[in-house]
Formats: sequence, structure tokens, C-alpha cells
Amino acid sequence: MIKNSKKLKGFEKNFLKNRGNLTHEQALKLFTAMWEEARSLGLFPSKDLLEGIDVDIRIAKALNSCLKNSSPE
Repeated sequence: MIKNSKKLKGFEKNFLKNRGNLTHEQALKLFTAMWEEARSLGLFPSKDLLEGIDVDIRIAKALNSCLKNSSPE
């Protein structure tokens, strides 16, 4: 979990400034390493794939109702 988003933004900005854009191969290696790190920490995959789905559904319903009610006719 990212606890300090300002620190992450600073890292990303510095990384892009110093390294430039990554090739597809470099990006894939970085993604794979980060995925494996998350798995080793027990963060991915979730044991219960539907965990939190009820909250997502309620938020989606609320947003959809707002969109329907605010659209001009």
C-alpha cells in the first residue's frame, strides 16, 4: 500500500527525468518485478476475488443515478 503519495510522485518525476521513457521490454520487466514483490507480500491475488464488490456496486449505482438525473433532456 502506498502510504506517502507525495514521495511516490517525487520518485516518478525524478525517475522519468533521469531515465526518460522506458522501452516496452523495460516497462514489462519493471511491472513483472513489482507484481512479484506484491505477491511475495501477500497483496496479490486477493484470496476473495469478490471482496469489496458490494461497495463498488453501490458507488456505481450512485454515480449512474447522478448521471441520469443531471443529463439534459
